[in-house]
Amino acid sequence: MSRPTVGFIGLGIMGKPMARNLLAAGYPLVVANRSPGPVEELASDGARAADTPLAVAQASDVVITMLPDSPQVAEVLEGPDGVLAAGREGQLVIDMSTIDPAVAQRLASAAAQRGVAMLDAPVSGGDVGAREGTLSIMVGGDADAFARARPLFEVVGGTIVHVGASGAGQVVKACNQVLVALTIEAVSEALVLGSSAGVDPAVIIEVLSGGLAANRVMEVRRENFLTHTFKPGFRVDLHHKDLGIALSTARAHGVSLPVTAVVDQMLDSLRSKGHGQEDHSALLTVIEDLSNHRIVQQEGNA
Repeated sequence: MSRPTVGFIGLGIMGKPMARNLLAAGYPLVVANRSPGPVEELASDGARAADTPLAVAQASDVVITMLPDSPQVAEVLEGPDGVLAAGREGQLVIDMSTIDPAVAQRLASAAAQRGVAMLDAPVSGGDVGAREGTLSIMVGGDADAFARARPLFEVVGGTIVHVGASGAGQVVKACNQVLVALTIEAVSEALVLGSSAGVDPAVIIEVLSGGLAANRVMEVRRENFLTHTFKPGFRVDLHHKDLGIALSTARAHGVSLPVTAVVDQMLDSLRSKGHGQEDHSALLTVIEDLSNHRIVQQEGNA
C-alpha cells in the first residue's frame, strides 16, 4: 500500500526534526517554511520544496502545520494562498502547533465545509522528543480522522492519545504547559534554596530524581540549570504565549489558576529583559535574582 504524500509547514526547532523523521520513515514529503534554510536542508535529503501553503496542499494528501501561534495557523490555513484554498474532499489537515482551543474549533469547522478533516494535535516533549520521535501527542477531532493519522503520529511520537472532539487536544496541551511551567519554577526554587544553604545543585538534582519529586524537567533540563546554558529548547516567548492560552481558557470556564498567573508574570519579566528567545529553564534566573544567589556546581560534580 502506497504511503500518502505529507505536506509539512513550519520547520522550526520542533518542526524540522519531526519532518525529518517522517522523511526517514519513507513518507513522500513536501515542505514549506517562512525562512528558506530548513526547506533547502530537507530538500537536499529528498523532500520537495514548495513556495506557499497552497502549493503544499495541492501536492499533499495530508498537511501538517507546526507554527508559533493562533494567528499564524489561521493565516496558513485560511489565507488566499492558504491550505484550505486547495482543500478537497478526503484531505486531512493536522495542526500540531499550540493554539487557542476556540481557534482550533473554528478552523476545524472551516475545514469541514470543504470536506477536509482536521485534527488539533499539539505535542509535548520539547526539542529532544522531536528529534528522537518520542513526543507525547494529544489529539482532538474525529475518531476516524485520528485513525487515519495514527501511522504518522507513531513516527514522531511515543505517547499518542485521542483526547476528545475538536479543540480538546489544545485544552490538554494547555494543562500540560501549566504543569511544565510550574515544575520548572519549583525546581528553580529548590535549587536556589539548597545551593544558598551550601549544597551542590548537581547533588540536589541527583537525589531528588530518585524520589517522589522526580520529574522530566530535571532529567531533560539538568545541564541548562547547572551550566546556565539557555539555548532553546523551548523558548520563553512561546511558553509565555501558552500560559496566556491556559489563563484565557481558565477564565472562560470559571477556573482559578493563581500560581500559573504568577509564573506567567515571571516569564513576562524575562521577556521584558530581552530573554524571550532563551530556553524556558531560564526561569531559574528569576528566582536567583529575587534571592541574590546564583547556583554553582561544586568542583568534581560538573
